[in-house]
Amino acid sequence: MNKKIYFVSDAHLGSKMHADSVESERKLCRWLDFARQDAQAIYLLGDIFDYWFEYKTVVPRGFTRLLGKLSEITDSGIDVHFFIGNHDIWLTDYLQNECGLIIHRKPLVTEIFGKKFFIAHGDGLADKSVAFRFLRKVFHSKFLRFWFAGIHPRWTISLAHAWSNKSRETGGTDDFLGEDKEYLIQFAKQEIARTPDIDYFVFGHRHILLDFPLNEKSHVINIGDWIHLFSYAVFDGGEMRLERFEAI
Repeated sequence: MNKKIYFVSDAHLGSKMHADSVESERKLCRWLDFARQDAQAIYLLGDIFDYWFEYKTVVPRGFTRLLGKLSEITDSGIDVHFFIGNHDIWLTDYLQNECGLIIHRKPLVTEIFGKKFFIAHGDGLADKSVAFRFLRKVFHSKFLRFWFAGIHPRWTISLAHAWSNKSRETGGTDDFLGEDKEYLIQFAKQEIARTPDIDYFVFGHRHILLDFPLNEKSHVINIGDWIHLFSYAVFDGGEMRLERFEAI
């Protein structure tokens, strides 16, 4: 089989976590050029942007290299799927209409090359943090989004980036916490009890590289990030592999 499926997540472009966010964007574009050579589809599993908010007629400044590259790839006939994360929730139809992306606002269960996949960013799935669940509910509120859109971007963008940087400094760890404490593994165990034919659960969000076998058939895959790991997953129909691109 000469066609492959690629997955990447958590680039957080625009974040101060990058030593050079523009160079990270260039590197992501180089990876997209690499992947498109034999890709049947590319899945972007959320938090590609550290902050994204679409006003009715305005979108955030920047990311022209990435948006142009994605448009070029979809124009060539390759499907590119975009899952909203907890940092790039507030999109409407710009990426779909202008760049040709297939937008997913909920987890997707689909069959790829005869294997069953459960694909999601990973936020909000069995996370027991009361604070995170509250913030997620707030950020998904259409009413609050409407009022947020009425505030001038000079205030909202700086506030959003300040909040994002602070949350990464104080919010959790990028280390594997163990089977019992990784809530995405716990979610997958619950889901596999209801849907035992799922072969791969593929997540972003946690910023770790993980291939965890649930049983002889099913695996939980976390594809890392594009900040420190510059990692991705690729499925060739036979096996799922975690790789690093131009690893530093």
